[in-house]
Amino acid sequence: MSSVPELQEKLRAFVAARDWAKFHSPKNLAAGLATEAAEILEIFLWLTEAESSQLSADKLACLREEIGDVQLYLVNLADKFALDPLECASAKLEANEAKYPADLVRGSAKKYNEY
Repeated sequence: MSSVPELQEKLRAFVAARDWAKFHSPKNLAAGLATEAAEILEIFLWLTEAESSQLSADKLACLREEIGDVQLYLVNLADKFALDPLECASAKLEANEAKYPADLVRGSAKKYNEY
């Protein structure tokens, strides 16, 4: 799959074939998204910083699957509001560039209201 619209169309067809749209309210999709994101976090639970950068093949396969789940929920939720997730991400990155000027924050983890 090479584009968000392609993924949205395939996801719509998947949902329609199973008659699941009635369950996919924005609230439920947001809850599902949070649940799947937590499953990503679970993969890293109790790992050291070094271990978290060197996942086993099994953990990497799990991470790949959970990232897919998160992406599907996110695309489905964005679709409910006719939003393009890539445009949303691009706009947010642009806003973050203004909030976090590189010359002011380089090497710092402080939030924008702390510097």
